[in-house]
Amino acid sequence: MEDLQTLRQEGPGYRHSPEELVPKAMIRLLLGIVGLCLLMVSAHVWTGAPKQSTPPVSGVVKEVVLFLEGDMSGAARVLDSTGTVIADLSPEEGGFVSGVWRVLQRERTNARVDLNGPVRVTATENGRMAIFDPSTGWGADLMGFGQDNAAAFAKLLLN
Repeated sequence: MEDLQTLRQEGPGYRHSPEELVPKAMIRLLLGIVGLCLLMVSAHVWTGAPKQSTPPVSGVVKEVVLFLEGDMSGAARVLDSTGTVIADLSPEEGGFVSGVWRVLQRERTNARVDLNGPVRVTATENGRMAIFDPSTGWGADLMGFGQDNAAAFAKLLLN
C-alpha cells in the first residue's frame, strides 16, 4: 500500500524536468524551416517556373499496344493487340511487369474504368522507354526504374 501511495505522490514516470525538454529556440527554428520550404514551393508554383525533373522529349522510334495480366505472385502474361500471348512470365521473370500491372489495376480502379484495357509502350530516339495507359492518363518513364526493369519491357517491344 505504501508503494501505491508513493507512486501517486511522485506521479507517473514519464514526466520530465524542463531541462530535458526540447528548447523553445529549436522548435521555433524548425517551424521557420518548414515555413520557408512552404514559401519556396508556393513561389515556384505561383511564378509558373518550368518543371526541372521531367524526362527529355524525343521522337518515338517504336510503339506497341499491349495488354498486361498479372497476379500477386509476380507472374505476368503479356498479350499483343490481337490477343496473342507474346510473353508468359514466371514469378521470377515477371516481377516488374506484374508490379506495373498492379499499379495499372489500382489506377484503373480509382478512375472507375475497365481493368483490362490496353497500354502503349514506346521507345524513343534518345533510348528511353515509357508506358502509358490511355484509359486513365497514367504513364511512367521506365528508365526511372533501372536498366533491368526497363529491359523487361524492351524485350516486349522486340516481339
